[in-house]
Amino acid sequence: MATYACGHINPDSDSICSAIALSYLKTQLKEPCIPARQGELNPETEFILNKFGFEKPVLKTEFAGENLYIVDYSNSLEAPKDVKEATIKGIIDHHKLGDLTTSTPLECWIRPVGCTNTIIKEMYDYHQVEIPKDIAGIMCCAILSDTVIFKSPTCTKIDTKACKALAKIAGIEDVRALGMELFIAKSAIKGATPRDLIKRDFKDFEMHGHKVGIGQLEVVDLSTFDAMKEDLLADMKALKEEGDRHTVILLLTDILKEGSQLLCVSDDATIIENAFGATLQDSQVWLPKVLSRKKQVTPPLEAAFNQ
Repeated sequence: MATYACGHINPDSDSICSAIALSYLKTQLKEPCIPARQGELNPETEFILNKFGFEKPVLKTEFAGENLYIVDYSNSLEAPKDVKEATIKGIIDHHKLGDLTTSTPLECWIRPVGCTNTIIKEMYDYHQVEIPKDIAGIMCCAILSDTVIFKSPTCTKIDTKACKALAKIAGIEDVRALGMELFIAKSAIKGATPRDLIKRDFKDFEMHGHKVGIGQLEVVDLSTFDAMKEDLLADMKALKEEGDRHTVILLLTDILKEGSQLLCVSDDATIIENAFGATLQDSQVWLPKVLSRKKQVTPPLEAAFNQ
């Protein structure tokens, strides 16, 4: 029986780097562990792995009969379909507690910080395991990505301290300059279809009996999408119907302007308008200072659906 560390469907940089970093830690602790992924890498994550000399984790979507460490989620909608047939050895996450349950005791590290890799840094410190230079590099990048270079409201002093410590190990002199490199890579859309872009960082949520899909694209220039919005909205409508979703939202987040253009297709758009106190025009609205799906988008939506 093999042991794997794996993040959520539609993996982002945090989930991929977490799987790699945790697998190394567990292996050093005499529990051999293999990093895995549930989907293809986005351009930013490919940039990170290439920069620090890592291969892609193994692509694996079935874990029945295997041991599994879950990183960067605890929600069954983001898990492998056969997750109940796996033995969940642990959950390391920075989101709200999801609905996954286990039949055996497990290791749990769940903290209200900006990035799962921040927690894994604490695990290394706890076990007094030295972090290799290349792993420190990808962990640093994951924190920069998830905290939007420390601008996100989810970012804590623990994240910034961990990121700076990891940068020192990795020999990174300017973390903010590296962060901008990441977001320039993340902004790459050449050759991508509307579906590729919508699903690049897309998560489904259950809200008061309704399935709500929320995607997010973080860029350094929102005008990148000016000629694509109609195509994006059309494919969002198709994705909504295919997945029997009540609502599909896409956040186009401009990290320099520090806000998000929200695109929406919904069975009841007034719920979305009530959630954000804003009026949709042509199925979209600008939300200033909104950078975090986890903290600024999902909670008000859940509250609006529960009314």
